[in-house]
Amino acid sequence: MSEKDAAPGERPVVVRIPVEPVEAAMEADARDAALVSSLAVRGPLFGVVAQSRGDGPLWRVIVEVTRGCPQQARDELNSMLWFKAKDDAKDRTQRRALLAAVARLETEEVNDLAVLDTRYRVVRAEEYTGMYADGGLELPRPTDPEPVTPDWDVSPGPAVDDGLVLDPDAPLTPAQAAERLSLRSLAYTGTRYPENVRRDSTRAVETHPDVLLLPVAFTVVESCGDRRWKPGGGLQATAHDARRMLNNSLTVWEPRLRGLIPLATGLDVDAHSVLAQGGPAAQGVASLAVASDRLREGRLDEVEADGTTYRIARIRRLVRWGADGPETPRPSDATTQTPTAIHPRLDEDGVVHSEEREQEDTAL
Repeated sequence: MSEKDAAPGERPVVVRIPVEPVEAAMEADARDAALVSSLAVRGPLFGVVAQSRGDGPLWRVIVEVTRGCPQQARDELNSMLWFKAKDDAKDRTQRRALLAAVARLETEEVNDLAVLDTRYRVVRAEEYTGMYADGGLELPRPTDPEPVTPDWDVSPGPAVDDGLVLDPDAPLTPAQAAERLSLRSLAYTGTRYPENVRRDSTRAVETHPDVLLLPVAFTVVESCGDRRWKPGGGLQATAHDARRMLNNSLTVWEPRLRGLIPLATGLDVDAHSVLAQGGPAAQGVASLAVASDRLREGRLDEVEADGTTYRIARIRRLVRWGADGPETPRPSDATTQTPTAIHPRLDEDGVVHSEEREQEDTAL
């Protein structure tokens, strides 16, 4: 699309043709997926981005865009600035500016603030996924990155948006450009959405007419045979990270939730060890252990245990973009908590007054 073809307020899209074989295969996968699936919107996610002087239109993601409500993102920004004041401030002037921002975040629902030479913004993304004709959510694609040697260790994988820089002018492949252009008009419709949600959604199409696609993520979803899928964990950077999360759920947490392993038992006791020991709980964990074995041996994207189907779902996200950058939370976005002080008082000399928090806790 050329600049003269763009609607008012929309940025032109720069398209590049993939020439590298792997990228060309990914492009073919994207075209195939578009032919066999429709899109299902789940709802908003939130994170924090930052823009330093001289960055132009670029924003760096500093809190991954995976949080379920705006205040969770604000609280993480609050904590980040508090530690910056404590550990990184060069003098009283810098510390005072950082602490002033922390004070606002402790009492206000702030979505945009400038501190020293950096602008911070709580950003809103839309989470969506592909849906097949049978109601199943899209599985990982053949060209999604996979480790050569699967690691089933329970340690956390990379953050979903680790090192991500949002660049609205970055060139796109044809499939990326088609998806981005087709989603510019995305808005909530239908009476299942409250009126204020529909109104804010329609307004966002006008105030933030462009969209920017975030990196794909993966999660575990569950269905009990009715083809209704519910989330079974947080977003992960790769399909294998989601499989590791599922394996840990099957072997460690599900047996505890079912009362087959006492909650206080150390995490080294799992479904496999209980099955090997035998006894009354062994029969209950057998199907979970078998599902874990199948998942690990076949690197599967779907397993079943006791009537529940667990699937690795491929999740996509977009950020709406306007003249001033990425969209912030909407008035109708629900929040589960209110602003509050997270850390003890820090003075402009860098002294932490933890005794004041202890006195407040004692009074309560």
